[in-house]
Amino acid sequence: MSDSFSTRRQLSVNGRDYTYFSLPVLGERYDISRLPYSMKILLENLLRHEDGGATVGKDHIEAVAQWDAKKEPDQEIAFMPARVVLQDFTGVPCVVDLAAMRDAVSKLGGKPSQINPLIPSELVIDHSVQVDVFGSPEALDLNGKIEFQRNKERYSFLRWGQKSFENFKVVPPNTGIVHQVNLENLARVVMGREVDGDLLAFPDTVFGTDSHTTMINGIGVLGWGVGGIEAEAAMLGQPSSMLIPQVVGFKLTGQLPEGATATDLVLTVTQMLRKHGVVGKFVEFFGDGLQHLPLADRATIANMAPEYGATCGIFPIDSESLTYLRLSGRSEEQIALVEAYAKAQGLWHEANQPHATYSATLELDLGEVRPSMAGPKRPQDRVLLENVHSNFAESLGPLIANRKSKVGCAIEELKAEGGDQPQANHLAAKPVSKIRIKEQDAELCDGSVVIAAITSCTNTSNPAVMLGAGLLARNAARLGLKSKPWVKTSLGPGSLVVTDYLKKAGVLDDLEKLGFYVVGYGCTTCIGNSGPLPDEVSKGIAENELVVASVLSGNRNFEGRVHPEVKANYLASPPLVVAYAIAGTVNIDLTQEPIGKSSEGNDVYLRDIWPTNKEIGDMIAATVGPELFAQNYADVFKGDTRWNQIASPDGESFQWDESSTYIKNPPYFDGMTMEVGSIDDVHGARVMGLFGDSITTDHISPAGNIKKDSPAGRFLQERGVQPADFNSYGSRRGNDDVMVRGTFANIRIKNLMFGGEEGGNTLYFGKDGGQGEKLAIYDAAMKYKADGVPLVVFAGKEYGTGSSRDWAAKGTNLLGVKAVIAESFERIHRSNLVGMGVLPLQFKDGENAQSHGLDGSETIEVIGLDDGKAKTATVVAKKADGSEQKFEVKVLLLTPKEVEYFRHGGILHYVLRQLAAKKAA
Repeated sequence: MSDSFSTRRQLSVNGRDYTYFSLPVLGERYDISRLPYSMKILLENLLRHEDGGATVGKDHIEAVAQWDAKKEPDQEIAFMPARVVLQDFTGVPCVVDLAAMRDAVSKLGGKPSQINPLIPSELVIDHSVQVDVFGSPEALDLNGKIEFQRNKERYSFLRWGQKSFENFKVVPPNTGIVHQVNLENLARVVMGREVDGDLLAFPDTVFGTDSHTTMINGIGVLGWGVGGIEAEAAMLGQPSSMLIPQVVGFKLTGQLPEGATATDLVLTVTQMLRKHGVVGKFVEFFGDGLQHLPLADRATIANMAPEYGATCGIFPIDSESLTYLRLSGRSEEQIALVEAYAKAQGLWHEANQPHATYSATLELDLGEVRPSMAGPKRPQDRVLLENVHSNFAESLGPLIANRKSKVGCAIEELKAEGGDQPQANHLAAKPVSKIRIKEQDAELCDGSVVIAAITSCTNTSNPAVMLGAGLLARNAARLGLKSKPWVKTSLGPGSLVVTDYLKKAGVLDDLEKLGFYVVGYGCTTCIGNSGPLPDEVSKGIAENELVVASVLSGNRNFEGRVHPEVKANYLASPPLVVAYAIAGTVNIDLTQEPIGKSSEGNDVYLRDIWPTNKEIGDMIAATVGPELFAQNYADVFKGDTRWNQIASPDGESFQWDESSTYIKNPPYFDGMTMEVGSIDDVHGARVMGLFGDSITTDHISPAGNIKKDSPAGRFLQERGVQPADFNSYGSRRGNDDVMVRGTFANIRIKNLMFGGEEGGNTLYFGKDGGQGEKLAIYDAAMKYKADGVPLVVFAGKEYGTGSSRDWAAKGTNLLGVKAVIAESFERIHRSNLVGMGVLPLQFKDGENAQSHGLDGSETIEVIGLDDGKAKTATVVAKKADGSEQKFEVKVLLLTPKEVEYFRHGGILHYVLRQLAAKKAA
């Protein structure tokens, strides 16, 4: 460990002496006081990992210390997180890869025990529970039983991993959502660790295999979501190469007005930052408004960094951070370390202190935030509450474009009394499906809310909105209001702590009166684990191809994500979720129209049941305390009886079961040798997909339900798995045979080879060209692979937005795709493609597949890569008539380390060869 700038110092806290690398000492040479909080953390990371230049050299430290806020990123640095946090959908394939690497390193001459996490790695099982049962006191228990029945094999495998790997812990099911557990318990804020005989103190930094890892930024911990492959590399001691980022400052002033929630605030922030453009940048919040933002509100804003496109959305450490650490049951010793270290390093924030220098600055007066939602299919599409009904009406036309009946497009303008301005836009004509449900006659129509879910760490970690929902439910229940019978209601509290304070406040009973029973402790509806709709509702939707809606307190509402039968999805605060369950439709102006009638027959308006900020604040003060956190996290890794009864194998190497449809040894390392390859040009490729803008990882990666007539469904049935036992794609991420068949199989994806048609299909042109045969993408890819033909993908802007799903890259690789050519990429997915050996290429500004006249029938060459040295390459698209179209693209291998990874065939291959070489030496 080098120390070119002699910054090692001692800090005495709690009677213990810590070594740390002092930023103020470095500040005697460079003006680092102007650096943003997040840049100081990067700087400390470099100081601590300086190794003479092999990975971190003096020049890297100087580059950050002399950071130019306006400079376009071009300087590579290596970042090493202090720990890794995983969830089970991405965590299972992570552990599968580590198990496969144990086998592979043995074949290369190493030992299985070489493959171990070198830093703390914690996996929280939160993605597997589904809302099969709802609206009853038995929902939690029955959903838990079904979860364990479905996932027994996966959970057995994770229990093996917990026993076999060092530095690896598992938080069992029925505990909470990973980011909420991270915030409430796992985060250290400041780490203390023995390294080479020294007790070091340093900032808690984290990589997570879920985009919303950024939630932890709310408490001052720098971290972001990465793909499973990048997380595995960090676990194995490999630093992550990154460009020194620009940092956008977001100034907050004032305080939230009456009736506005943290959800309304984060949707406003998301819209502003998306409009500004922060992809690949850090966002840092500052200003006097911070003193009015409790930690839970900060975490809500930080959580949605992926939605506004930033790498992180961070808040500094201040007195509010310590208040939260104390509230959540952290030890006084840990709190003292956090405060002493932050102050010693200049990482402590006080009100009115001079703000840092930023690359750009935005500003928001919190007092201007208004009740909002976002939808119907993107989180950045904010709409004011009073305009939700008209937003739905305006969106309806495109949503029903492919159905037989076009009725429902007409909009009626209701004039305000005595005026000419429209008061509200409503659907004037709509198809209606009459159903009988819960012994009641009902009518379903366009805009009917069929799912109302309090779900997702974005909001369930925030007592203000959760207790606000409970108080609204109490007020509604007292007036005799009920949820509509066709609404599937669910409450996923996010952690056991939330259930306890809802009970303590007495509002859980009120939520249950409206059908909001606890269904499980996991992400549930927000990740598509919404479960089946009641048969009557499902049939009613199908009868007239209705465009129905969901309202959820989540962070994602991309097409096809929440439920395959629900085309319009709106993000909202938990109180609004309850309100829309009562209203039963999004075709209503809740600010002007009655939400329902009381038991006495009187009109009730939303304003009549909405709790005041004081009522919510008083309830938080009376119910949320350290004892709730202490008792619920006392044995966080122990698990319940179901977990501890699962049998699991022993041994350093996992004994693979060839018949398993859940866990399989992946083919990534088949035939691998110590020889490193080169980055070659692509010749004779065919176009697998021609896509437009905003293709998300939900579109690419297998997610949600497995259709029985899909390639994956057929594969499972051929192996004796009945459709009722398919489980979800997410639960089968440990089996590449299932996952590759579901890649690009999303029911809402549109391959422009077929115009606006939805579904994961492509044209297979065969060895001799021809007119092209329409096939499922997997089936066509396998035919091309048999023909020895490589594949490419063309796409528009923001390719790969959404969750940090490594299977969006792994599946792309296994389908035989050599390059993806897009107008722009989301940060995580581009990195994942590189990590899996798929080349990301970017059109020049203003160009795309359409401007070059491509229709997907072309044969593609990518030339001039020069073994990764070239910054640009030439694409040659050859038409069947012999004509050619040539254009330049940017090669998005952004750092020398990425080029090196790519030559090895991917980041895991690089790590394996490094470890095997060490053993050989």
